[in-house]
Amino acid sequence: MLELLTEIISRSPSGRITAEQYMDIALYDENKGYYMVPGPKVGRNGDFITTANISDIYGRAVAMWYYRQTKERGLPSCVCEIGAGDGRFASAFIDEWNKLSVEPVTYFIKEESPYHKSLQSSLLGASVQQIDSLGELMPFCGLIFSNELFDALPVRLVEKQQGNMMEIMVAMENGKLKEEAVTLEDSAVLAYIRDNGLKLKENQRLEIPLRMIDLISSISAVLQKGIVLTVDYGYTDEELMEPARKRGSLRGYSNHKLIEDFLSSPGKMDITSHVHFDSFIREGEKRDLKFEEKYRQDGFLLSCGILKALQNHNDPDPFSAASRRNRAIRQLIMPSGMSAAFHSIVQTKGLGAG
Repeated sequence: MLELLTEIISRSPSGRITAEQYMDIALYDENKGYYMVPGPKVGRNGDFITTANISDIYGRAVAMWYYRQTKERGLPSCVCEIGAGDGRFASAFIDEWNKLSVEPVTYFIKEESPYHKSLQSSLLGASVQQIDSLGELMPFCGLIFSNELFDALPVRLVEKQQGNMMEIMVAMENGKLKEEAVTLEDSAVLAYIRDNGLKLKENQRLEIPLRMIDLISSISAVLQKGIVLTVDYGYTDEELMEPARKRGSLRGYSNHKLIEDFLSSPGKMDITSHVHFDSFIREGEKRDLKFEEKYRQDGFLLSCGILKALQNHNDPDPFSAASRRNRAIRQLIMPSGMSAAFHSIVQTKGLGAG
C-alpha cells in the first residue's frame, strides 16, 4: 500500500493529495484497500464492532419498526441496505419479517467490498439481491437503510492556522506519509463551510464531508416514495464547536483500539470521522428528503418495541440463549451502553404531510 501511495503522490503535480483521496486509496483501492481485501473487519476478530454484531435483536427491532411503517403509511415490503457488512443485520431483519408478515420482503444490498459480498452470499443466499449501483433500483419505493456507513466515507480536512483557512493534504517525505497544510482554495469546500455557517477557531480542525452530500443526492434521486433510516455516530453544529472537538474526529481503528494518526498503517486499519448531523439533515432537505426525527439509538430501539423481546426465564445459566439475548437488549438500551453514542435519523420522501 505504501508503494502505491508513493507512486500516486509522486504523480500528482503538487506532490500531494487530499485527505479524501488518501482515504479512497487506503480504504477502497480494489486490490489493497482495507475494505476490499479479505479478512474480518467487524466483530470480535475484526477492528471494530457495530450494533448489528452485538445481537440479532437489532435487525429484528428494525424489522418490527418498518413492518409497522408499511401498515401505517402504505409502503411496500421492500428494503435496500447500503453497506451491509457481513450480512447479519439483513439476516435478522428477514427472519423477523417472515414471522410478522405473510408477504415476503424484497431485500436489496448495495455493497462495495468483494469480501463482504461473499460473506453476504454465504449467509443470505437467494433471500437478498446484491446490486452494483443504486441506479439499478430507480424508481425505488420502500426503506433505504444504512448502519455506520456515512462515517466511513472519505472526507476533506481543513484547519485554521494563524487566522487563515488551510487544507490538510497528504504528502511523502523520506518514504513516510506526512500532513502538509496549504491555503484552502477549493470552491466546493469553501461553499460547504460558508453554507453551514461554520466559523473555526484558531488551530481548530474539521472534516468536510463532500462525499456525504454526493451519497445523499444519489439516495434522493433513486427514492420515489419511502423512508431513509440512517444510523451512525456524529455531532451537531453546536457540538462541533466544543473544545473537545477542536482537533476533529478523523481517526483510525485497529484491533478495537483508536489510532489518533489517520496516516498510520494505510490499508491495514479502518478510518472514520463523525457525521455532521445538522448538515446531513440540511442537505437531505435540499434534496426533498423531509426530516422527521433524530433519535438517540436507544430511544429509537425502545420505540421499535425492543422490550417485547426481553424474556422471562429462570435458567441460571448465563450462557443460555435467553440470558444472552437479555444481556444484549440491556446493552443496547442502557444509558451507559453502546447505543448512547449512536443516533437514528428518519427522513421521508413522497409521503405527504402525514
